[in-house]
Amino acid sequence: MVTLDSLDRRLIDAYQRDLPVCERPFAAMATRLGSSEAEVLERLARLERLGVLSRVGPVFDHARAGASLLAAVAAPEAQRDAVAEVINHAPGVNHNYLREHDFNLWFVMTAPDETVLDARLDALEAELGREILRLPMLEGFHIDLGFPIPWDELEAS
Repeated sequence: MVTLDSLDRRLIDAYQRDLPVCERPFAAMATRLGSSEAEVLERLARLERLGVLSRVGPVFDHARAGASLLAAVAAPEAQRDAVAEVINHAPGVNHNYLREHDFNLWFVMTAPDETVLDARLDALEAELGREILRLPMLEGFHIDLGFPIPWDELEAS
């Protein structure tokens, strides 16, 4: 079990949304939290290493910053973890998750433009030796993934 102190908790709670967009975002975060930039960076790295955090970064409309799409790969169960690992290390991949379907590994890939996106997908397809189902976004939806963490309830369980 991972023990989180007050600074860990405030860092997680304060920055599920509204990550500062500035030259030194971690310094801005530290100022708000009454800490140092080095301490914030160390905490985030530790929380990521421990699996408390899976990603640190802003969420934005990829259509405004380049190209992106949802993609899927069919991986036999015995090879699933190895295939997922290759996908996780591909440039531009940010969400990768398991689904109950023939195409069972789904991920979002981003790139600066459509040409780079197609090249990245082609390269990944060649590396995997598997077809990648490409599902470009037709309509965008905003899903707020931030939520309050019930620290007292977690400690009681």
